[in-house]
Amino acid sequence: MSLVGPVAQDISTDNVVLRTVNLTKVFNTNFVKVVALRDVNISVRKGEFVAIVGPSGSGKSTLLNLLGALDRPTRGRVFIDGIDIFSLDDTTIAKIRNKKIGFVFQSYNLISRTTVMRNVEIPAIVANMSKQKRISRTTKILKLLGLADRAHFRPNSLSGGEQQRVAIARSLMNNPSIILADEPTGNLDSKTGKEVFELLKDLSHKYNRTILIVTHNHEFADATDRSIYIRDGMIEKEVINQ
Repeated sequence: MSLVGPVAQDISTDNVVLRTVNLTKVFNTNFVKVVALRDVNISVRKGEFVAIVGPSGSGKSTLLNLLGALDRPTRGRVFIDGIDIFSLDDTTIAKIRNKKIGFVFQSYNLISRTTVMRNVEIPAIVANMSKQKRISRTTKILKLLGLADRAHFRPNSLSGGEQQRVAIARSLMNNPSIILADEPTGNLDSKTGKEVFELLKDLSHKYNRTILIVTHNHEFADATDRSIYIRDGMIEKEVINQ
């Protein structure tokens, strides 16, 4: 592995899918100002598999929320496919988020009262994809992830690993530019967690998916293309993993 410095200035700008400029988030709580992120600059290329690593409270989740347009920065900019997303109104941001960003959460966030297939379809329903195209795409994705025989099951009848694969399938539904995975192996045993991690790695390397994964697992981080270490809301260093 090789160290590339405190910020992503040395990363090639070719095929950049995600870029931040001086991204900063300040929370004002009980008259106390907390700087959760300070002048964060990163770039991620198409097909890169990148780990975001740091101790609890370092700003990892805040960063992911801003990259996913789930929260607005205090200052700074986020570009996805060249679009300055926070220059847009909330309605347009919501559309961009649905179309260009896939999310995978530690707690799966599946709807238990409906089927696996319906859970995977939800982003496409929001995007007004036709029923025929939606069913065709859902079927292909479930087959790709080894879930074809689970399509009509409800999530609570599946194992934790299967539920997380359903969440990954859902994140792929609208063919997003980037997938953000927040501790996706955190609720899984070590064997299942490794299987889920390897699935994400395969999606990136075999299918050219751009994936950012927040993880505390240094073994997983070392197996990505690049690790971004964050501490006290700032980029501490970046490491290119060989």
